[in-house]
Amino acid sequence: METNTILFSMSLLVVLGLVGSDPDPLQDYCVADTKKATKENFYCNGVPCINPDHVETSHFATSALSKPGKISIMFGFNVTLTTILNLPGLNTQGLTMARIDIGANSLVPPHSHPRASEVAILLKGSLLVGFIDTSNHLFTQNLQPGDCFVFPKGLIHFLYNTDSNEQALAVSGLSSQNPGLQMASPAAFATKQNMPDEEVLKKVFAGQ
Repeated sequence: METNTILFSMSLLVVLGLVGSDPDPLQDYCVADTKKATKENFYCNGVPCINPDHVETSHFATSALSKPGKISIMFGFNVTLTTILNLPGLNTQGLTMARIDIGANSLVPPHSHPRASEVAILLKGSLLVGFIDTSNHLFTQNLQPGDCFVFPKGLIHFLYNTDSNEQALAVSGLSSQNPGLQMASPAAFATKQNMPDEEVLKKVFAGQ
């Protein structure tokens, strides 16, 4: 019995280790070699590093988030991300930054990041934010400038600008170099191969 308990505990530790966030870097930094990091010539879970002798301070700085992005017509928001292309020193550090511009009375619709938790701080305007846990419990909060809110990893969440006149501005930090993004509505209704209406969607939404 004790042997089984030990084996189970060891197996659990191994599994927990495998489902952690991005792995820790094995060196001080690994500045992305963006010339090799193209879809055409390199495939791996990460990006190769440049020679440390060629690393410069500019590799660790960016102005990518300093200017507002163009707000889309459909939902009225724009997200600007730091990536290894505009911030090469980000490579292997297990994080991403995002600037979120949200138009008046507009919404960042329900979505999730399968590989990252997120913390958002509101810099301007007012936001109603929230997430839904796996028990379908909704957690919401009205944010004012300076307020922060955490969206747990993989859970569906949203940001809604409650001001009908002014844009809102927030900045987020995500715990992965590649957090991923899945919008709830397109995932159900706008798949590249149509979801079976009769067999799946009607059954799912029949009782809603």
